[in-house]
Amino acid sequence: MKYEPHDYQKYAVEYIETHPIAAVLLDMGLGKTSITLTALYGLLFDYFVIRKILVIAPLRVARTTWSAEINKWDHLIGLQYSIAVGTAAERTAALKAKADIYIITRENVQWLIEESGLYFDFDMLVIDELSSFKNHQAKRFKSLMKVRPLVKRIVGLTGTPSSNGLMDLYAEFKLLDMGRRLGRFIGQYRTQYFRPDKMNGPIVYSYKPLPGAEEEIYKKISDITISMKADDYLQMPELINSSYEVYLSKIEERKYEKLRSELVLELPKGDVTAANAAALSGKLCQMANGAVYSDNEDVVKIHDRKLDALEDIIEAANGKPLLVAYWFKHDLERISRRLSELKIPFEKLDTDRSMSRWNEGKIPVALIHPASAGHGLNLQQGGSTLVWFGLTWSLELYQQTVARLWRQGQTARTVVIMHIITKGTIDEQIMRALSEKDSTQSALIDAVKANLEALT
Repeated sequence: MKYEPHDYQKYAVEYIETHPIAAVLLDMGLGKTSITLTALYGLLFDYFVIRKILVIAPLRVARTTWSAEINKWDHLIGLQYSIAVGTAAERTAALKAKADIYIITRENVQWLIEESGLYFDFDMLVIDELSSFKNHQAKRFKSLMKVRPLVKRIVGLTGTPSSNGLMDLYAEFKLLDMGRRLGRFIGQYRTQYFRPDKMNGPIVYSYKPLPGAEEEIYKKISDITISMKADDYLQMPELINSSYEVYLSKIEERKYEKLRSELVLELPKGDVTAANAAALSGKLCQMANGAVYSDNEDVVKIHDRKLDALEDIIEAANGKPLLVAYWFKHDLERISRRLSELKIPFEKLDTDRSMSRWNEGKIPVALIHPASAGHGLNLQQGGSTLVWFGLTWSLELYQQTVARLWRQGQTARTVVIMHIITKGTIDEQIMRALSEKDSTQSALIDAVKANLEALT
């Protein structure tokens, strides 16, 4: 296929070519992979400034997306690639093969650098989804920092650089510039731009930006960063968000409240921490969805309200394909059981074949987990309606899942995102946080505290 780039794509290509360090923050659907490959091709064969490239990406993206883009465009003919996934032996063979671009998963970064025995001689590094390196204590981050001085050029790609707040930017940009802009040490970064927020005695659980810190941080990184939003450059379909509210019966409410109070009593004494807030939040989310795991891993049913709502939504769709996002394993089991009883054809989207079938219009109802629906998957050809059966606190996963349908190439004039909300439960707090784009840990803790206060 002939590559006819938009003006913003030409600008982004030139930016990568002219900046040895580049943070390219492209919104979903703007074609970051084709942009990057075009720049890599030029750097390899026009300017001769690089010779061997390592691309680090999420598993499914590493396995299919980059190779698909290389094979798709006429101007990339001759660009050789090798995909290093699979067993250690298969990865080693792929990394020893002759190629221009080597593609590996982020989970295997530590293996490559510390265990494979292979010499790290890549002179350019591309990190697809820079946000997956936001933890400065993670092994993959520490391993990559060991070889970062060996790399002449680096590109970080993401649409959500600070999905959990400005603190995420420290590790991401240290990886890019080795600490020149935001500091070499996390303590230095915290002291300069933040103050403690959530605390329990001397223990600090979260930090709040100082007045003016956000602007100062963005100014510090502006010389190596470009940011583009899809709305500014594409004729995107209209995005319609709606809620389908369900109500518990009195008996179901009592069951929900009983379980909730029992969970609260199990909390350790003291303030609500991130750890116990996450645990309690998970249980409350399960109950809002209709079932919860007991201590012995049995599924305790609470209600079928969301299943009934999903059945109504499918009936109202009248054959229009629906993508349904679930969160817990028992959600999947209960949805699958209900759809089987109704004799409604469905498939779980977890393989390349199932995703191809969805895009071909062969799956009326597709079930997908946000963690596997994230970066790089193109599902817009199969439908334009997404139903959230179970919600997630992760703004990044939420936005990435929505972007599987609401993206360039979507032929429908509207994309509908429907959220099934159980009234009087934690669903309402999650929706509020998502709508306010508040993905910080404090939002989760505050929501749990609100549930605790309701019981005291």
